Amino acid sequence: MDLDTEVGSVQSSAEKIPTTCEDRSISEPYVGMEFDSEEAAREFYSGYARQEGFIVRLDRCHRSETDNRILSRRFSCNKQGFYVRPRNGTKPVQRPRVSIREGCEAMMLVKVNNHGKWVVTKFVKEHCHPLQVSAYATDRTLLESKDFKIQLLTRELQRHDKLCQLYRQLLLSLLESVEEQTQVLSGKLELVVNNVKQLENDVEKPLDTH
Repeated sequence: MDLDTEVGSVQSSAEKIPTTCEDRSISEPYVGMEFDSEEAAREFYSGYARQEGFIVRLDRCHRSETDNRILSRRFSCNKQGFYVRPRNGTKPVQRPRVSIREGCEAMMLVKVNNHGKWVVTKFVKEHCHPLQVSAYATDRTLLESKDFKIQLLTRELQRHDKLCQLYRQLLLSLLESVEEQTQVLSGKLELVVNNVKQLENDVEKPLDTH
């Protein structure tokens, strides 16, 4: 048995074990993306927002003139637009509140089609402000990262276990081969020793003078 050949063969097979892990991150919205309902679209964009580090504002919608049902909905970043302080001369001037709006244009617009599906018709990814990933999203990412590493380590241990089993089999086979060769050599050595003894006995015999 060729030890190098067998080890190389098993190493090649073990290295073919898949080490990928399903990516659980929420994909980026795109034009043409479909949802079964407005609520499903909102939940998706809210999850995407948590992942990216911003908060969703339920923005304006367009309704049907016949039955008043919603035909389109815009989901925006909560920093969309600018705060405009209302003017009222009858009330005393109050201390202006701090506005979180910064004129951000990031948004996702969905419209219902003839088949009842809510389709993304416009998506703006860029924000005009820094994004802050929430602790929830960070913890979830870390947890998924740990799960991914555990799966990789488990597969690596399984690969090494297979290699150890192969090495053990090859070692046992090698020991059996060595034992067989030792027995053969012992038999040949014994034969040589016997021949030498026989030759010595023949030399020591006195010559027959008669």
